[in-house]
Amino acid sequence: MKCDVAIVGGGPGGLAAAIEVVSRGRSCVVLERHSGPVDKACGEGLMPPGLAALRSWDVPIPPAETGRFTAIRWVQEDGRYVEAALPAPGGLGVRRLALHQALGARARAAGADVREGCTVRSLVQHGERAELDTDAGAITARLIVAADGLHSPLRKAAGLEDEPGGPRRFGLRQHFALAPWGERVEVHFAEGLEAYVTPAGARRVGIAFLWEDGQVPGPISFDAMLARFPRLKEQLGSAPADSRAIGAGPLQQNVHAAVRGRLVLLGDAAGYVDAITGEGLTLAFDQAKVLGRLLPAALDEPRELQAYQTASRRAFASYARLASSLVALARRPALRRAALNRLIANPSLFAFALRHLTKPRR
Repeated sequence: MKCDVAIVGGGPGGLAAAIEVVSRGRSCVVLERHSGPVDKACGEGLMPPGLAALRSWDVPIPPAETGRFTAIRWVQEDGRYVEAALPAPGGLGVRRLALHQALGARARAAGADVREGCTVRSLVQHGERAELDTDAGAITARLIVAADGLHSPLRKAAGLEDEPGGPRRFGLRQHFALAPWGERVEVHFAEGLEAYVTPAGARRVGIAFLWEDGQVPGPISFDAMLARFPRLKEQLGSAPADSRAIGAGPLQQNVHAAVRGRLVLLGDAAGYVDAITGEGLTLAFDQAKVLGRLLPAALDEPRELQAYQTASRRAFASYARLASSLVALARRPALRRAALNRLIANPSLFAFALRHLTKPRR
């Protein structure tokens, strides 16, 4: 099979890239090794820039699978908190399965060839083209997009990854069937552990824990971590689980380039620091937009992809500075308490920081 662009990985980032490619009149195939919508341990919150990108692609999601949030709240161990409003229209919590399904339907309707249950075994570049060896046969494309996740096999095979230098952090997420208790994302802090609460449906709340390896006493389980947050556990009450607990990690993944020849890294495959800022989907959507703007020139001349490399590096550097700072703060409970106490006393500082985080990228 021959096409203009082959995308390896059919998650939200890969499907967003497919929508961009076909909207530019180019042929595209998406290769996903799993079948059906793929669940993943993520906070499922779309900050305003990511939500704007999703709306630009006209991707309808059933309202029952979403939860609006208009503010972010950080909660100290003693229950005191600081809260700030997001820029209008706010953000959206979206059940990942519903987001995956909606993006997949939109990509197919736009003309992308989405193939599930298709494993990619290798990639070889030959000057003006690249060839993928898959269990569905050989696929030749003028551009390959690796959107194959946090531990991207294509990134590793291309020699684009570096050893992570920061702490090994992990995540664990589960949903509960009850109406969200507020239009906000909450971040609850405990020593060595954070809990992220996101409205993810009309009657669904998602809770994700993040922690550093060795800093949380065993057993490593959702219930054990929830017990560290008695106020949060009380709010959940007897609500039944709405999903199974899913983990992810180590989270930090370093790359020294997002482009090699006709191979482009996108989403988590292009590098990751931590889920602490909630920007993962936004970064992937930004990259899909940049890639779309570079077509068709990049198909004929891969050097045009330098603009993608530059844009990705700039966006990642901004995200990495913030994420690394917040992780460093979370690792030092006394310093984190002092910093959060200052924000509680001066909420305008928190509002300023939130406006910086959610401002549109150029």
